[in-house]
Amino acid sequence: MQTTAAPAPPPTLADTVHRFARLPVLAIAGVVAIAHLVAAGLGRGYWFDELLMLVLGRDHLDWGSADQPPLAPLLAALMDAIAPGSILALRIPAVLATAAAVVVAALIARELGGDRRAQVLTAGAQATGLWATLAGHWLTPYTLEPVQWLLLCWLLVRWVRTRDDRLLLGVGVVAGIAAETKFQVLLLCAVLVLSVLACGPRELLRRPLLWAAAGIGALLAAPTLIWQALHDWPQLRMGPVVVAESEALYGGRWGVAVLMLVGAGLAGLVLSLYGVVRLLRAGELRPYRFLGVTAVAMYVLFVVITGRPYYLDGLYGLLAAAGAVGMQRRREARRGAGTGEPSTRTWSLSWVAWPGFTASALLAGVLLVGAPMLVAPEVPEGIVAKTAAAFRELTPEQQRRTAVFGQSYIYAAYVDGYRERHGLPPAYSGNRSYGYFPPPSDDIDAVLFLGSDPEGLRPHFTDLRRVGDVGEDAGLWLATGRNGSWSAVWPQLRTLSVG
Repeated sequence: MQTTAAPAPPPTLADTVHRFARLPVLAIAGVVAIAHLVAAGLGRGYWFDELLMLVLGRDHLDWGSADQPPLAPLLAALMDAIAPGSILALRIPAVLATAAAVVVAALIARELGGDRRAQVLTAGAQATGLWATLAGHWLTPYTLEPVQWLLLCWLLVRWVRTRDDRLLLGVGVVAGIAAETKFQVLLLCAVLVLSVLACGPRELLRRPLLWAAAGIGALLAAPTLIWQALHDWPQLRMGPVVVAESEALYGGRWGVAVLMLVGAGLAGLVLSLYGVVRLLRAGELRPYRFLGVTAVAMYVLFVVITGRPYYLDGLYGLLAAAGAVGMQRRREARRGAGTGEPSTRTWSLSWVAWPGFTASALLAGVLLVGAPMLVAPEVPEGIVAKTAAAFRELTPEQQRRTAVFGQSYIYAAYVDGYRERHGLPPAYSGNRSYGYFPPPSDDIDAVLFLGSDPEGLRPHFTDLRRVGDVGEDAGLWLATGRNGSWSAVWPQLRTLSVG
């Protein structure tokens, strides 16, 4: 008896993989790279987080620090070794990461079935994201992180389509490197696993190479996690600090909720919101639903815990890709899937898409031009110059016995970033990463304190007097007569809060 084969399942949007839109996507990425290189080279000085990366890498490179894994400091040290003192050279890795994120976002759109237009729309959305525009040329962990998250998403999307388990090994490598950049990727991976359990494809969790990848990722992340464990997990104690800073800087939970959306940019926000809807509801994207659930869960988590507005920056490109493919689906429905005759009555979004992208690009351009204005080199230089002037007022013998101490890591990083120009010794601080550096030697019995509140020093020194001002909110105090060993004093000066 002749049997008939079961009918093939209907094709889905991701069954057809279009050619990579190499020329337009690489052109957009090239424009992004050039624009950020120009912004990076305007010569307005370091962003304060860049100074911390430079100090960590150049002077205190280790497997970890209080709130920073070692990758960004390592890159800062390498670039400074290649071109000492060059801000432009220091920022090249950040610029490359920002431009690469544009390409990876477009590749995600391609894997989801996106045609040339969808890939270009996705690339444009990633290129004009407001947070990426603002910080895309600063060498910081939060600038390196987005391309890593997007690579992770691209590998997973491609695995869903191809079932090529070798891709899962790449997931492990990328996740491990991302953990050496910022710790939020550990939360992302946990949420991804839970989303796969809830939505599928559960087959992913039965693949041996996935667990081999987990081992690779754990092995790569182990050095910085071991450092954290040996130092009593300071990163876990950063939670209340982040909440307090978010309250002061961003307006608390609701401010973070709004800024996390705004950070996607004008075009990115529209495409991302549409992309979430498509990932959660579109039948042809059912295998990728776990990514939509992950994005929503991460947004809710970061709002609930009052994180920072840039925490979601690595998922905008994925969501924009799903939204751009959704717009493509509408076009195909209007055209009868290529027949040229309308088959479904749907509203065309083309009349708003390109003007919207033009507005988004203009807004990003204005922000990129204005971003260097946020870095006012005369402020840290002026602070360090006034600190140096006060230090020179001391006798040569007193100078040999006095350490410069910043109340916050920002002040200490200012001093370390510019100290060679002003003849100052290395700075110390009890704040954040500085608090886990070695204390001064015991022949140092005095401190030139830079900050706003020196009361934390009073129990440890017999005399504390003001010797100068460095700005509206900060002054200089000289603390003399240390009354305990540094090994006893240093842990009491250690703090994670900047304020």
